[in-house]
Amino acid sequence: MMKDENPRSSADEKRLQASEDMFHSVRLDRDKCMGCTNCIKNCPTQAIRVRNGKAVIISERCIDCGECIRTCTHNAKQAVTDSLDSMEKYKFTVALPAPALYSQFKTARTRNHILTALKRIGFDDVFEVAEGAEFVSNATRQYMKENEIKRPVISTACPAIVKLVQVKFPSLIDNLLPLQAPVEAAAGLAKKKFSEQTGLSPDDIGIFFISPCAAKMHTKNAPLRGKKSDIDELISFQDIYMKLRSAIKDIPPYEEEDIATASSFGVRWPNPGGESLAAGTKKFVAVDGINDVVEILETVDTNEDSKFRGLDFIECLACKGGCLGGPLTVKNVYVAQVIMKDMRSEQNCRYKVGELPAKHVDWHDLLWDRKPEHIPVDQLSPNMAEAFRMLSDMEEIGDSLPGIDCGACGAPSCMALAEDIVRGQAKITDCVFKLREKVRGLAVEMFELEGVMPPTMENSSGETDAGDGGETETSYIFDIEDGVRGNNKEESNEDRDEAERGNPADSDKVNSAEAVHSRGTAERSSGTGADWDRYPGSTGAAGKEGESIDDKRYGGLYSGHFADWHNL
Repeated sequence: MMKDENPRSSADEKRLQASEDMFHSVRLDRDKCMGCTNCIKNCPTQAIRVRNGKAVIISERCIDCGECIRTCTHNAKQAVTDSLDSMEKYKFTVALPAPALYSQFKTARTRNHILTALKRIGFDDVFEVAEGAEFVSNATRQYMKENEIKRPVISTACPAIVKLVQVKFPSLIDNLLPLQAPVEAAAGLAKKKFSEQTGLSPDDIGIFFISPCAAKMHTKNAPLRGKKSDIDELISFQDIYMKLRSAIKDIPPYEEEDIATASSFGVRWPNPGGESLAAGTKKFVAVDGINDVVEILETVDTNEDSKFRGLDFIECLACKGGCLGGPLTVKNVYVAQVIMKDMRSEQNCRYKVGELPAKHVDWHDLLWDRKPEHIPVDQLSPNMAEAFRMLSDMEEIGDSLPGIDCGACGAPSCMALAEDIVRGQAKITDCVFKLREKVRGLAVEMFELEGVMPPTMENSSGETDAGDGGETETSYIFDIEDGVRGNNKEESNEDRDEAERGNPADSDKVNSAEAVHSRGTAERSSGTGADWDRYPGSTGAAGKEGESIDDKRYGGLYSGHFADWHNL
């Protein structure tokens, strides 16, 4: 977590300890991070800061949506997945391809072509997640018919959406569909099927989910049904792509095995609207892309738009284009959509629409064991009075900031910086505009202090000895400033021009400061010369005989009252 400038409260410590216990499928490679702030501007839950030149992921805010993986140009954000080498741990291995996998290979003739290739690269058998999606679709239809659930019902197939609701929309937790995602349903069905076929213990059967996103790793490690997921390993599309592509190329049509069992209803699930259509809901809206999802859920949460009140179902997909646009996919999302259109056509499915076999499962068998809980990331303090005080301070600080959300401070917005400040995790001068204001203020103070003399250098009347002219120290200083900073600038330039044209007298006049400096340095080192601190180059209040007033003025510059002699 971030290093704080001030000690945290005990509440902050508990909150941060709880966040560290959460599992996350996105990790930061600090060696690759350049602190460029691209990720902080694209995170939908403001879960990233840049501190000490490196990104920091705030664990309790992260929903594993993978947006930072997509936007990081330095590959510093990485998905946590498993390796194909783990196949050696099991006596029997089963591949669970996500339906989106069919959209990654434009050279594949059919789904069976791809499923056969999965067996060629080492898996003992294959079970389609698309078939699990059909079971979930039927269970969803049953559940919504038999139960009074708060409308509109929010889909839960995408784990990033479930966590988004937990973090940002706690009032919508009761709207979540409390059923397992298709991949969990498929994993359970596959374990049971192949355990019965082989006679092996379920623990000896390895279920490998081929995934388009990192968020599913959270499903595997923190299931909402049961203590342990039936998914044993998770392999990304990117990790398996090249092996599978080579295998697809080497399989002729007559060697394709008849493996595919899912219908077009299950195969089209990864497309926006696929889940809603398969569940048979008519009053629904399908939204893809995490920022658009946030906007829709905000509308539902605040009940601003009456059009959403009559909806039965909201299908939410964190990635643009649905699972076809997942952060661990290989193909461009629009290319994938074209390929997928052919893969889900009726000729590529065993059953036609209207001829589907009864793929029913009791919805009780897919029901969550526990309800997702609100993650109070915005709670400033458990003490109400303290929380109100911190909120007031945060608003005051936020109002004083420029409000342009530039990200230069390392926070995604000015209000996020204000929150970090009241939590003791940042300083007001982290804002470059506030830092500039402070530097300017210090410069003004330094300028004012230039004219202040210590009491030991003032005479009884409060003035310093100014020589024959009778000028006070203060007036002498400002006289010097006038000569250096503009009033006599034109005259000085004329003198220098005369010197450059070869006039010896003018040359001596212009160079008098350098002569006085040399003389003053010698006398200072030898300990001679009175009032050196005020008038370098003079041996008394009136100065040397024949020394011009300009000599004293240029000599006065060397005293350090206002300017360095180099300026002349």
